[in-house]
Amino acid sequence: MRGLHADTGYLLYRLGQRSGQLFNTFLQESGLRLRHYAVLRFLAGSEGSLQRELSTRLGYDPSAIVGLVDDLEKLGFAERRPSPDDRRSRIVVLTESGRGFLRDTDEAGQRVTNELLGPLDPAERAGLHALLLRVADRP
Repeated sequence: MRGLHADTGYLLYRLGQRSGQLFNTFLQESGLRLRHYAVLRFLAGSEGSLQRELSTRLGYDPSAIVGLVDDLEKLGFAERRPSPDDRRSRIVVLTESGRGFLRDTDEAGQRVTNELLGPLDPAERAGLHALLLRVADRP
């Protein structure tokens, strides 16, 4: 193997690009992008999150998180509430509309994943997922 395809980092980059393109295409009708979807998915697994925590956990610039949350608030998918631990801070929580949006997009999201990973059998998909989790969980 020679050239770019010999470089695992490049292949991961290309896979990420392709995944982003497919997800953005499927999200296009809603007016959202993959970054919005990532915020919603993160919030779905929490009771709410400080914006700085969203920034750290998702790897987005703090100023980008502000705009993403603003967009999600305008759509009624998320809202900022006073933090129960610190009244000066606000937490971002997923609304029922946001939960409904995620439920409605689950099937389409799975179709995107299936298209992306079409060449792999179920065991290979599970193995790839496990390996990616191991790599992604490193600080």
